[in-house]
Amino acid sequence: MTEFDLLLRKAGHSVPEAAKLLGYSEGHIYRWKRGEEVPREAVLNLLRMEIDTRKAAPAETVFTFADLFAGIGGLRKAMEGAGGRCVFTSEWDKYAQQTYLANFPDNRPLAGDIRDVDAADIPAHDVLVAGFPCQPFSIAGVSKKNALGRAHGFDDETQGTLFFDVLRVLKHHRPAAFLLENVKNLKSHDKGKTFEVIRRKLTAELGYTLHTRVIDAAHFVPQHRERIVIVGFRDPVPFSFDDMQVPERGHLRVRDVLHPSDGSEAPEGHYTLGADARVSDKYTLTDKLWAYLQAYAAKHKAAGNGFGYGLVTGDSIARTLSARYYKDGSEILVSRGEGLNPRRLTPRECARLMGYPESFRIPVSDTQAYKQFGNSVAVPVFAEVARVMQPHILTVMREAAPQRLAAGG
Repeated sequence: MTEFDLLLRKAGHSVPEAAKLLGYSEGHIYRWKRGEEVPREAVLNLLRMEIDTRKAAPAETVFTFADLFAGIGGLRKAMEGAGGRCVFTSEWDKYAQQTYLANFPDNRPLAGDIRDVDAADIPAHDVLVAGFPCQPFSIAGVSKKNALGRAHGFDDETQGTLFFDVLRVLKHHRPAAFLLENVKNLKSHDKGKTFEVIRRKLTAELGYTLHTRVIDAAHFVPQHRERIVIVGFRDPVPFSFDDMQVPERGHLRVRDVLHPSDGSEAPEGHYTLGADARVSDKYTLTDKLWAYLQAYAAKHKAAGNGFGYGLVTGDSIARTLSARYYKDGSEILVSRGEGLNPRRLTPRECARLMGYPESFRIPVSDTQAYKQFGNSVAVPVFAEVARVMQPHILTVMREAAPQRLAAGG
């Protein structure tokens, strides 16, 4: 990672924002990020000054939000970047709670299972965000449940119906807006019937206007990750996903998240070792596992299936990082050169692949970290969605203020 890229991450700027701030083309910004060109020292100093200014300035809160199915806080980071202040968090997994609290220590205590929380006990909020569990609707999840003869979608009583807890909170608090996230397959699950239930509940029953789009995170991070984004507003507003500043897909490559192993970054825990901060050998696949994955891939290729490992180089855009990555890392294996066994990504590289800043703390085991990042949102995608949402959130809030005053609220 170049010094410019590190400073840009700390400053929290997208490439278009950096180009406008620094007075250079986006092409220059991309080349500086990749280390193909070296920016003038004045450019680096400007970024350093802005980082120092941001540290000294108090964060301005323009709206409040509740964070349901919070995971490790990806949607929270996105909302905070748009001026939001979190007033409630719900996350049931104890390991995800550890990571969340390590990065958001002000948020004690966390609520656990949302099914055990009375909506009246949740503080009033302007926006509700929720990455409600996606396994009941994912392609892999549906295939597995079908094979086991288990229910999926809204018939999955343990996870699918958690969407109705989102509805329960929305109905009680009537926030100005909401932001929901799920897998792309949600829209086509059960021939579209599942999504039609969601659409009808949110619009016909709760009265929100709905905006949906499937977005590939490869526009923002070097990873193909298609997710459906569902945005709703209590009152009609001219929100449009077309207002997003979406970088050209593929402007970032896997090399942008890998440890350089040349001493340009400090060693971190057991991920990288020595003065050159080289990646620990523990992430290299054993001969036995590598032979198994190659044989498995050959078997399915011969059968005409697409199953197999995903080998990446610095020039690649990775496959989707999943929560099962801890098992064998097969979807994203980093090539170490011809004749050498590939390696897994380290948890820090996974954090970068999901768009988390270098300052993000990873207090859990590698196994739990892989699960957490595989279940997370790609933060830059939702930071951009939140940026576009923000003025419309404020519009709905302003229009509601006179009504609350008239009602004595």
